Formats: sequence, C-alpha cells, structure tokens
Amino acid sequence: MNTELFISRRLFFDKTNKQFLSQKIIRIALFGIALGFAVMLISVAVVTGFKSEVRNKVIGFGSHIQVVNFNSKNSYELSPISKNQPFLQKLANIEGINKVQAFGTKTGMIKTDEYIQGIVFKGVDNTYNWDFFKKNIIEGRLPQLNDTTRTNEILLSEQVSKLLKLKLNESAVFYFIHENETFPRLRQFDICGIYRTGLEEFDNLFVLGDIKQVRRLNDWKEDEISGFEIEVNDFNDIENIEQQVRNTVVEYREDNNTILRTESITRLYPQIFDWLSILDMNVWVLLILMILVAGFNMISGLLVLILERSSMIGVLKALGSPNWNIRKVFLYLSFFLTGRGLLWGNIIGIGIILIQKTFNIIKLDPTTYYVDVVPMNFSLVHLLLLNIASISITTLMLLIPSYLISKISPDKTIRFD
Repeated sequence: MNTELFISRRLFFDKTNKQFLSQKIIRIALFGIALGFAVMLISVAVVTGFKSEVRNKVIGFGSHIQVVNFNSKNSYELSPISKNQPFLQKLANIEGINKVQAFGTKTGMIKTDEYIQGIVFKGVDNTYNWDFFKKNIIEGRLPQLNDTTRTNEILLSEQVSKLLKLKLNESAVFYFIHENETFPRLRQFDICGIYRTGLEEFDNLFVLGDIKQVRRLNDWKEDEISGFEIEVNDFNDIENIEQQVRNTVVEYREDNNTILRTESITRLYPQIFDWLSILDMNVWVLLILMILVAGFNMISGLLVLILERSSMIGVLKALGSPNWNIRKVFLYLSFFLTGRGLLWGNIIGIGIILIQKTFNIIKLDPTTYYVDVVPMNFSLVHLLLLNIASISITTLMLLIPSYLISKISPDKTIRFD
C-alpha cells in the first residue's frame, strides 16, 4: 500500500479542510492555473489555426511546388516549357504527391473608364483542381474549360471587382503588353465568378481563366506552358518531396531539352512564411510565462499547506517517517490540486474554442489579418502535450519548496500544538 498516496487522498477529499485558511489561498491558485491553462490552449489554437489558414490560402494560389524554366526570372512572365515531359509519370508515382497540373501566366492590366488595375492572368486547363476556389467563390460559378475551344470566361476577385466597379456577368477589357510590340493587345473577358480569400495582395493580383488564352497572348505553341504545379499531401514533407522532384527532373533532362528548376512555395513567398514562423516564438514565450505563473501559484499554496499542517508533519516524523516520504505526501496533494485546476482550464479553453469554431463570434478585418474570423485549430495532440507539460513542470517546481519539510522539528511542532 502506498501510504503517502493514501494520506494525500484523504487530505484532498477531506471536507473539513474548508475551515483552513489554505483553502481560500488554494482556490485563488487553482483559479490562476485554470485561467492560465485556458489562455495557453486558446493561444495555441489561434496561432496554429491562423498559420494554417494563411498558409493554405497562399498554397491555393501557387500550389506547394512549381517546376518552371530555369531561365525564368523571379516574375510572373515565365519562359515557356513543353507540357509533354518524360518525367511526369514518375512524378505521379512519388509518395506524397497528390496532383501535377499545368499552368500559364501573363501579366497585364484591366482598364475601365475611371480606373486601371495591374493583374496576373493565370491560365489553367480542365484538369485543374478548383477545390480552393470552390470554397472561396462568393458569386457566380467557375469557368467552364474544355480541350477543344477557347473560353473567354474568367474568375475575378471581389476586391478588384469593387475597385473597378465590375459586376458578375459583365465584360472587362484587358491590356497585355508584348515584349516586341509597341501597342498593347486588347482582350475582352466575361466575368463568370467572383471569389474572396481575404489575402488582399493575392486577391488584387490573380485572375483565373483558360490557359489557351495565355498561349494565344504569348504566341506559344499548343504544347507550351509556363510550368507545372505540384500538390503534396503533407506540408511538412514539402522539402523532402521537392528534393525528390528535383532529382527526377534532372534525371530525365536531355542535353537538347530546356533546363528546368523547382521552387517550393516557401521560397516563392519567403516574406509570408518567415512572418508565420515568427508567430511560433510568441507562442513559446506565452506558454513559458503561463506555466511559470501556474508553478508559482502552486508554490505559494504548497507553502501555506506545509505551515498549516506542521503538527501533522511533526507527528509523522515522530512515528519515524523519513523527510522524503512526508514530502511525497504534499507533492501528491499538489499534483491532485494542479490536476483540478487543469481540468477547469480544459473545460474553459475547449468550450471557448468550440464556440468560436461553431458560431464565429469574434470577427477580424481581413485586410489586416488575412482572415475575417478568428481561426481555431483544435488538436488532441496539442491538448495532451500541454496538459502533460503543465502538470510535469509544475510538479517539478514544487520539489524545492517541499524541502522546507526537512527543517520542521517534530518536538517543537507537537509541543506548540
């Protein structure tokens, strides 16, 4: 039988303890632990949810990995490559790759009677994965693409449509400048759908339509494209998969073929992903501060418990109990009390997360935060790790103040009592 555990359980469940001053102090400590843990849980959910939302939006515009012409500069005017590449079949067989799709881009501008807006016309074919834009389309429908005829339908962002005062099913005049031509080429496109992602710098830029329009504007052949977009199943594997893609592309390159290069989305937009990585540091600082606050709350409660139970400590010492065994009694008791605080912290934190995920009560300005509501990412792994880390670190912090028990003299405490 574990005597120390038995004594600590009796002390924890003893209802007569309510008359002691320590109970009021412990309630305050438990309230601090519960509130601190709820803040930690919500902070992790918000930051991971925010990072996931912004990351997925950037990926929605450019996919995870791109294979383009090596001679292309870091711009949207990419040199053409052939869409009939010998390595495509092997790329499809690489574990972790979900889809390989062709794309083409052409820079230009939209002009109305009052405004001009620079854009990037991104052309895709009928095999393009529209899942991202399906979730973010707010009016109309997606462009209807096919293998035979060229369509004039485009998908425009809400931001650009409001700026240029364009509406659904209206026509817009585009101007495209060719490198060797003095006058721009004019094209008229029909707005079949309007999307909104909240990622303002991308919404202001991208217009989606038929890749055949890009070939026509660039005077490309029927088999020429700007490059390939590669979707992967797990973002965390992007570096490993990119290395495999690079090796495959190099392996199948012949001397007379165009030299290709691969670019991950993290290198295409480093400013966004570097900014997102900084958020991790903020979370770590907050977690450390909250755990320290919880630890010091329990230290104060433990010291009061030891002082109020000094006569009990004296009796146990007189009966021959070693100092470490008595310390274990109070460590077990502190463990139970910390667990109670964490239980309430879990209830409060999970409750707030579920309410926000369900009802989207807290709104944000998408022009500043890239999202219109506070995102919440609830993860059982994060929940378990936070609970284990909190109770472990707090218990370890209590080892030092529990050393006070060894300084208590049994004869003085019993005589005083």
